[in-house]
Amino acid sequence: MVAGTVVGMTQRKPAGVGFETWVERQIREAQDKGEFDDLPGAGKPLAGLSEPHDELWWVKDKVRREEGTMLPPTLQLRKEAAEARAAAGAAGTEDEVRRILGEINARITEAIRKPLSGPPLNMMPFDVEHVVREWRLSRS
Repeated sequence: MVAGTVVGMTQRKPAGVGFETWVERQIREAQDKGEFDDLPGAGKPLAGLSEPHDELWWVKDKVRREEGTMLPPTLQLRKEAAEARAAAGAAGTEDEVRRILGEINARITEAIRKPLSGPPLNMMPFDVEHVVREWRLSRS
């Protein structure tokens, strides 16, 4: 919400004023102040209006926007480990390879020490020296 709108909505409803009237007045005053101008998506049609009705549309949209962060922690860590391994392979320097692997290895080690929820992690930290050797070979 817009800052000015939040303040108005935290005020108590005056006695003797109907709830609907009170809310409508706050909305009208906010509109008059321009607090709804330039909101994201203003003037654009609502997405999905032409699609068949789906009660879970908002859940599916959130999962799509979050790009998998709804995964159980162990599966999310596996995904991040694969991304880190790919980033290490594309790194520009050996120090960068070591830094990337050091960060993900610390997270993997912590997850082994204090298990996360979800399916078994079934991972060990990356062998940094092995990955560095592969990185060097790919550069020669």
